Amino acid sequence: MQESVLSDLQKPAAFDPINALSALPFAVLAVDPDSRIAFMNGAAEQFFEQGAKGLRGRCLNELLPPDSPLFSLIAQASSGQTSVSEYDVSISFPGARSRNLAITAAPMMDGSSLTVVSLHEQSIARRINNQMAHRNAARSVTGLAELLAHEVKNPLSGIRGAAQLLETAIEDPEDRALTRLICEETDRICDLVDRMDLFSDDKINRSAVNIHLVLERARRVAQAGFGRHVDFVEEYDPSLPAVYGNADQLIQVFLNIIKNACEAVPKTGGRVTIVTGFQNGIRLALPGGNSRVQLPLIVTVRDNGPGIPTDVTPNLFDPFVTSKSDGTGLGLALVAKVIGDHGGIVEFDSSDQGTEFRLRLPMHTDTVGWHDAAEEPET
Repeated sequence: MQESVLSDLQKPAAFDPINALSALPFAVLAVDPDSRIAFMNGAAEQFFEQGAKGLRGRCLNELLPPDSPLFSLIAQASSGQTSVSEYDVSISFPGARSRNLAITAAPMMDGSSLTVVSLHEQSIARRINNQMAHRNAARSVTGLAELLAHEVKNPLSGIRGAAQLLETAIEDPEDRALTRLICEETDRICDLVDRMDLFSDDKINRSAVNIHLVLERARRVAQAGFGRHVDFVEEYDPSLPAVYGNADQLIQVFLNIIKNACEAVPKTGGRVTIVTGFQNGIRLALPGGNSRVQLPLIVTVRDNGPGIPTDVTPNLFDPFVTSKSDGTGLGLALVAKVIGDHGGIVEFDSSDQGTEFRLRLPMHTDTVGWHDAAEEPET
């Protein structure tokens, strides 16, 4: 009897290849010679942002531009009956999106005409490196803010006071204009230092936050001011759980990103699309602790502007880096700091068809009843 029980325990469990493919965190497709999708796993549904019913039987050229390098890789694998791989391939998607991927295409060896394609987005290691770069940029701003507050702002007050005293003793209008210029410029620098106080290292208070209320608040502010000329498109997943974050800081983050998008789009026909979604597979450590959190909540802000200049993109989140003539270069640095403090990640893709920012945020651990717990933030 004992031997029989041990024998049953040693028997291998039934293996289901479909479940195995569905467990993979990257997209896997099987396509026929006409590039029609015969099979896709769950990650592929998330990748194309469509369900299995909508994808099965469709041609890839309905989802991707006909000149996409993916088609040539599939053709090489199918004709040569061998596996083909390419790394750091840029794939464009409708709506001005582009992603850098590692692609592998291989023919099935069971006599069928299907080709299996795997699509790997940028690696977790690369995302972590980007996250650390953004946090380091934010830390550099924090240190600079403290330096300016102590070593620059106080002397500026003395300079301004001296200029005001000189102005009362000067009779020449041209000389008085120079003293007023000194006062105006010192005020401008003091205002810049005050704005950098936002980068303080104060601990943030976090709770369950309804991200859609945050986005709605940011959109309303934008439409009432700098985004009057913009057509806003909202594609929200109403089933999303709460974000574990600070509502007021998240409002500021999305105001900065939406403002950049509104300033980038044309005056006529400008469009900003805001998308929310859920995607498993990303777990990172929160700053200052050993615990790891999931980052399944994704908020995407997409515009149809001309894109970010290539000479700016490598240091986009560094302080004082901007492509705008009147910009301070602090908006995205603040975004990097706040999202880093939340344990999240900021990603972006840009081309001459537009720019897309993706923010991955942590989910609140207690998702039961989050609709009641996540109240609309105060203004």
